[in-house]
Amino acid sequence: MKRNSITLLLAGAVLTASLTGCSAANGNNAGAAASATGSHSESTPAGSSTSTGSNAGGTESSTAKTGRSYKVGIVQYVDDASLNQIVAAIQAELDKKTEELAVSFDYKDYTYNGQADATTMNQIASDLIASDVDLIIPVATPVAMVMQNATAENARDDGSLIPVVFSAVSDPVGAGLVASMDAPGSNITGTSDALNTEAVFDLMLTADPDIRTVGLLYDKSQDSSTAAIAAAKAYCEEKGISVVEKTGTNNGEISLAADALLASGAEAVFTPTDNNVMTAELAIYEKFIDAKVPHYGGADSFALNGAFMGYGVNYVELGTATADMAVDILANGKVPATMAVQTMDNGIATVNTETAAAIGLDYSMFAGNCSSLVEIQTAEEFH
Repeated sequence: MKRNSITLLLAGAVLTASLTGCSAANGNNAGAAASATGSHSESTPAGSSTSTGSNAGGTESSTAKTGRSYKVGIVQYVDDASLNQIVAAIQAELDKKTEELAVSFDYKDYTYNGQADATTMNQIASDLIASDVDLIIPVATPVAMVMQNATAENARDDGSLIPVVFSAVSDPVGAGLVASMDAPGSNITGTSDALNTEAVFDLMLTADPDIRTVGLLYDKSQDSSTAAIAAAKAYCEEKGISVVEKTGTNNGEISLAADALLASGAEAVFTPTDNNVMTAELAIYEKFIDAKVPHYGGADSFALNGAFMGYGVNYVELGTATADMAVDILANGKVPATMAVQTMDNGIATVNTETAAAIGLDYSMFAGNCSSLVEIQTAEEFH
């Protein structure tokens, strides 16, 4: 897929890393998709350690033991382009650190896809705990909550808890995962893709200052949507813009919700960082194109899958930062409870040029109102 960056800022960090580059290797080998059932190989690599020695109340050691091998569980919520980017970036960074340090990070036998299914995710948590992994990296809010609950209820023999380093959790405090962004507490920390909702709406009104009705499309069961939807309502109330809300929890319901928004006269539609709507985008984007209604989403994969624009962070950078935090805990003895949750630059506007042309909407003015503007075309995966 052709991908052009309008800013030099992304030339290295975004395009080199294939800002999107993860189609191939969502190392969660969906084979790992023993995922669909939650079953998985529980083989233990030779020489693997069974305990990190770091925990919420532990002390920091200066260096890792030479030759030590750490078992790292990686669990993504569902198969979508943004989460695939994150997982690929995590795996690439762990491989890089394995080469740089005198230790190794084994994730290949412990990478899963939760398939957006609570039963599957709980089984995966049980499998990882039974495998005595040294650390778990859950990707997205729902799976982070499952992994945190499971580790909190299953202390290791020495009383410590398996560290959890989440990625792509939009509102860690609101989801109850951490006590605060600066001091998470317990055995958990991670990276956040918190969305600047006001910035998305500023771009929306830049493109069309005359908008009077905005549709909000989201899955109300997703904790990641709560804060962003509240912010969207507050913004629209301040600007005198009417709001129409429609929700869905699966592709069929989301498709019907999209139809209802268009029937209500919505002139633009906003979706926060909502994984369920993101996975449904390929099935609904043509509805918005036919109605000449731009759909604004809280991640670049919305635009990849046909929406007019996706806004937010660089998910390759997010995944890399997540892996670095995990390495600091395992190899350097850092303590999750005192490691601040990291947030990324939240100003990348990704526009689908095919959709923009089809609905006749000029986006050239976005370049001066965001940190970076990226152009892409519709596809199922980043390349």
